[in-house]
Amino acid sequence: MALLDVRQLDVRFSSRGKAVQALRGIDFSLERGERLGIVGESGAGKSVAAFSILNLIAHPGFIAGGEITFDGHHLNRMSERQLRKIRGDRIAMIFQDPMMTLNPVLTLGAQMIECLKAHRRISTREARQIALDKLNLVQIPSPERRLDQYPHELSGGMRQRIIIAIALLLDPDLIIADEPTTALDVTIQAEIMALLTELCDTQNVALMLITHDLGVVSQVTRRTLVMYAGRIIEQGPTREIINDPQHPYTQGLLDALPQMATPGERLNQIPGAMPSLNNIPPGCAFNPRCTFATERCTREVPHFVSTGGTQVACHMVEAMLAKEKAHDTV
Repeated sequence: MALLDVRQLDVRFSSRGKAVQALRGIDFSLERGERLGIVGESGAGKSVAAFSILNLIAHPGFIAGGEITFDGHHLNRMSERQLRKIRGDRIAMIFQDPMMTLNPVLTLGAQMIECLKAHRRISTREARQIALDKLNLVQIPSPERRLDQYPHELSGGMRQRIIIAIALLLDPDLIIADEPTTALDVTIQAEIMALLTELCDTQNVALMLITHDLGVVSQVTRRTLVMYAGRIIEQGPTREIINDPQHPYTQGLLDALPQMATPGERLNQIPGAMPSLNNIPPGCAFNPRCTFATERCTREVPHFVSTGGTQVACHMVEAMLAKEKAHDTV
């Protein structure tokens, strides 16, 4: 049984008397110790998918349908009190900006000890020792001194390591990392992602990494979901998706990486922009931006077809596979 199983997840936001869909029929699973990447542009629905798992979607958002199962427990059927026992304990989150997570008026030690005592019946001395152990685990120098410091006294990279240490305090089964390196420079980004990878391998923690950067995903995850306008449009082993993307949108994301552009020239970009939730195009939502779009793409939502180890929702790929199959039977 998968550690996390999401089936037909439908999330909506009330707007001017009607509900618009942010997620439409999302299906995915995550095994223990597995590293999963979720990629796409801003507005694709990546963070909404992550927040839905622990029902952290703020009003006017709500889960309209589907099932979220974690280790056999149906999360979207739980009360708020039951969910509090899982949040931070068995499922931990790492957010984009550590200063939005850390309390600026409390020392790091006070925050870590408070977190531990909220979930465990332990003494302050025991909690402080666990906090020290976790700071050592994420390679924080002089951990004893750091516990008595305030967030503003640390660098951005150090604060992000603190957030990872807090996420590990209660030995979770799953860490959800939402753009964990966005505000950091490239060198620190690499260090943080290497640290997360090492921790997942040594602690057998599953990781769900949400990012817009396929370059980061290629270095960290084993499997990837590509999202567009609230749907998954391609999924499979990360290496296959990076080396041989099937969906035109995935190819566009790869072409937009800085290393894919000719030095001295403009970066490649996908024409157009992500559609707003109240104006999703009919058929394949990517069709207005796709150079391969046909009339069928404007009226029919594509279903998943398998090609190699990946699944892709694209009429063009479906047509090519059908043509190849017909040729093979001749």
